[in-house]
Amino acid sequence: MTPSVSFPLLGLAAALLLVVSGILAEVLKPNRLEVYGGGKIFDISHRYTPEMPAWESKEGLSNHLRLIASMKNGSFANVSEMKLSVHSGTHVDAPGHFIDEYYDAGFDCDSLDLQTLNGPALLVDVPRDKNITAEVMESLHIPRGVRRVLFRTSNTDKRLMFKREFDSSFSGFMTSGAKWLVENTDIKLVGLDYLSFAAFDESPATHKVILRGRDIIPVEALKLDGVEAGMYSLHCLPLRLVGAEGAPTRCILIK
Repeated sequence: MTPSVSFPLLGLAAALLLVVSGILAEVLKPNRLEVYGGGKIFDISHRYTPEMPAWESKEGLSNHLRLIASMKNGSFANVSEMKLSVHSGTHVDAPGHFIDEYYDAGFDCDSLDLQTLNGPALLVDVPRDKNITAEVMESLHIPRGVRRVLFRTSNTDKRLMFKREFDSSFSGFMTSGAKWLVENTDIKLVGLDYLSFAAFDESPATHKVILRGRDIIPVEALKLDGVEAGMYSLHCLPLRLVGAEGAPTRCILIK
């Protein structure tokens, strides 16, 4: 004889199953944050997504990440591989990026000074819709002794790093601004909020001004929205890519 099960019991079991499923679904949902510790730590690195802009591309990063081994297909683990320029997303430039003799001599990202990449940093707001010229640099009144400066421009307001198509009209350093920085400040780390710290039309010349001395590190494509201007502790840790003239980096600010 087949035992009978009452409909109320079936209903209760189904309800419990729904509750357990809901709890599991909530537990397995990743918690993606921009700010940690109640406003103490700010992640100023961009997420790598197919929609992230890439230099002079209309398609963005597109298929930069693929699963080459899948547990669903019988593999014992999930394994992904990544294919993208080392100048994608939030990244650093090494001296060999625009100066070939430095590239040949091995001035790569593995040779960058971690003491320069980590320490007190000043976040400043640049006059909107302006490139950073000598005049703009002078107007910012950055004190002597400040070694790391993050320049927030209209790129952040326009959310250019959230738009797939590359925008060559982004704000950045002009050659005159770079020369003024080298000659009149103690800055050794220059941060900006798009794929290049140098304005598009003067990019090679401006990069050479900053990179020639091998003591100033550009950090590019920083995520500076939602952070107040002022002093922070900056921490940037680029990948140790031997032989590479650029490297993705994770950067955070701590109050």
